[in-house]
Amino acid sequence: QTIAIVGPTGAGKTTIVNLLMRFYDIDSGRIRIDGVNTREVPRDSVRRVFGMVLQDTWLFAGTIRDNIAYGKEGATEEEIIAAAQAAHVDSFVRTLPKGYDTVLDEDASDLSSGQRQLLTIARAFLADPTILILDEATSNVDTRTEVLIQKAMAQLRQGRTSFVIAHRLSTIRNADAIVVMDSGKIVEQGSHAELLQRKGFYFRLYNSQFAESWSGNGEGTEPSQRTLETVSKRTSSA
Repeated sequence: QTIAIVGPTGAGKTTIVNLLMRFYDIDSGRIRIDGVNTREVPRDSVRRVFGMVLQDTWLFAGTIRDNIAYGKEGATEEEIIAAAQAAHVDSFVRTLPKGYDTVLDEDASDLSSGQRQLLTIARAFLADPTILILDEATSNVDTRTEVLIQKAMAQLRQGRTSFVIAHRLSTIRNADAIVVMDSGKIVEQGSHAELLQRKGFYFRLYNSQFAESWSGNGEGTEPSQRTLETVSKRTSSA
């Protein structure tokens, strides 16, 4: 299943991710993975179940090969290349003079933000986790690279549970479930169609996004996180 988590800045989306991975524990209730209470499992064992692809990519000083291989200890060359191909990394890496032996600095400043995110997706392919956490924000990425990122993420989600931190509602219409958050609470849950039918917070959020795009952002474009915050304020004062 793909579960999208939506809401304005500060709504609690990151908190849910931190709780899932036991960066800190819940005060009450239970979080279960395959029926097992995560508090009864060592933290490192819980975290090995997860793979993460975040907007703020983390790469280290070293070769492109080593950065991808970080996803799996003892990965073979064939596995690294296969992961790179699945993430649409292989084609641009082979255009570099040193290919997979290209050395990156800590900021990977020689690569675009989209290329850096594709590298972290390749790392996730190699790790082959049971559960994925994806940050779908692809701002400051050119259109072609964004298409590659979306394709790679869609392939990566196949056959596994995925939590998608969504910033643009057009990208999660086909999610199996959408969790809507505001002010640290889950205010709605359901599919895209179900949530629109309820005409609640998600309905207002969705229509506000597209109303803004029609009125000034240009046809087919998505508004920024500012729209989500505006809807939250309107709802709170209603």
